[in-house]
Amino acid sequence: MTPPRSEQGPPARPEMVERPPAEPGGLLLLDAASMYFRAFFGMPEYRAPDGTNVNAVRGMLDYLSRLIEEYRPDALVCCWDDDWRPQWRVDLIPSYKSHRVVTEVAGAPDVEEVPDPLEVQVPILRAVLEAFGFSVVGAAGYEADDVIGTLATGAGRHVDVVTGDRDLFQLVDDSAGVRVLYIAKGVGRHERVDEAWVEEKYGVTAAQYADFATMRGDSSDGLPGIKGVGDKTATTLLRRFRDLDSVIAASADPAAEMAPGVRSKVQASLDYLAVAPLVVAVARDIDLPRTGHDVPAAVADPELVDQLAARWGLESPVARLTAVLAARS
Repeated sequence: MTPPRSEQGPPARPEMVERPPAEPGGLLLLDAASMYFRAFFGMPEYRAPDGTNVNAVRGMLDYLSRLIEEYRPDALVCCWDDDWRPQWRVDLIPSYKSHRVVTEVAGAPDVEEVPDPLEVQVPILRAVLEAFGFSVVGAAGYEADDVIGTLATGAGRHVDVVTGDRDLFQLVDDSAGVRVLYIAKGVGRHERVDEAWVEEKYGVTAAQYADFATMRGDSSDGLPGIKGVGDKTATTLLRRFRDLDSVIAASADPAAEMAPGVRSKVQASLDYLAVAPLVVAVARDIDLPRTGHDVPAAVADPELVDQLAARWGLESPVARLTAVLAARS
């Protein structure tokens, strides 16, 4: 449920913003695709010895160095899109991400429209991350958002989710210690999203955000929403009726305090509203390993990391990340 990568914001290396010191420890969950798309579009091209552009790999490694240095997490997971457009979501809403499919081939997996110079970098990035010893976790039939939702739920420690995807605001929970590090303005200028931030920005609580997103819709995900209902109306309805089920019930109740035009719009969208919450909601119960995600105290496979760094021209970002890891021990 990630927005179009080219719309995720400004260059990847903006100036840093002043923030209060982060509480050390906890779990850092990275929306990997959101981050490497940002690096690809925001960083200048950088050629490996064989001419391959590796700007996304370099940018992602620098992001890791910056985030580990600032947040000093005990655990970190690079959450992967093993299935960027799960069939079960498409079965519920056929338009889901359909505009991002390169070509429809019957019986074949959907292929996301990704620039060729980025597509070749993804396996390089994964190889480097795994050689360092970072956990890279995906799940068959699920998106990275769902991996994040599962690992953030019941984590038993404070959790920071790094993403440029607003859909993950639904996970924000002050009482559980879950917040989003929102990188829409850049990784160096990311915002720490807590419940107060969500309410100030959208006028709804974080617990209401999924219902808000369902009603508003999202063209970047192929979600039509309730036709004619935008942010303002969705906020008004949720503030008045509390949740989507109550909004739907009120639209069918002539005595409910709802304008006739809005009532008719909700009623006209009942088929969509019957399935959209299942598509918008981030999964929180995938069978995933809960342990083994510690930030490596040192590079797991130094020889392989050196080989990859030399082959792909990654010596500088690899050295920075290695130094950041060493400084933690």
